[in-house]
Amino acid sequence: METWKSHVRAGLFNRDRLQKDPFAGVFSTLSKLEGRLELRDKLLENPPISGWSGPEDEKPIRLQLRLKECELDRFELSERVSDLTATLYLKEAELQYCHSQVVRFRGEAVALAREASSLRSGLAEYEYALELQSKQFAGLQIEMSTLRAELSVAWVEKEDLLERWMEEKRLEAERVNKHNAAQERWHRFAGCLNSHKHREAPRICGQTEACLLAT
Repeated sequence: METWKSHVRAGLFNRDRLQKDPFAGVFSTLSKLEGRLELRDKLLENPPISGWSGPEDEKPIRLQLRLKECELDRFELSERVSDLTATLYLKEAELQYCHSQVVRFRGEAVALAREASSLRSGLAEYEYALELQSKQFAGLQIEMSTLRAELSVAWVEKEDLLERWMEEKRLEAERVNKHNAAQERWHRFAGCLNSHKHREAPRICGQTEACLLAT
């Protein structure tokens, strides 16, 4: 039986129980009383014994009524047994269906339990890996902080070295400029001496010859 059919059947049974069960006893009693009244009316209309004259001869009628009521009760009991048998077959079918559902759900529960166990194992592994990564991340953060501090120190040292190098280069450039200026002045002085030397040389030579002739 499919799940939706079982659900609909259960809903119908519940509706019948809520609507009919409170009045089931009243309906059955009323039906029995109506049947007995109908039998009594028939027996009174058609007396079973000839020569029946009135109420004083009602004993055979009562016996006949009792017999008919017993037959009616037996018929009702037979129908009740048939109904109960059909209900029993239905309950057995529903029980088998419920048993099959229990077996299926048990299998699904076992599969889900295995899957849950596998997921728990995987989760434990992920948690362990996450813990290791967290520790590694914390170590890397500490290392990065240390490297940043060292980088700051190195940057300061670099700036200091660069400043000193620039100062040394500036002083060296000043020394070179002074040296170049001195060299330039020396070359100018040497040039002036050379030019003065060349201008004074003929006059000195003439004076020397005159002195030699006078002697």
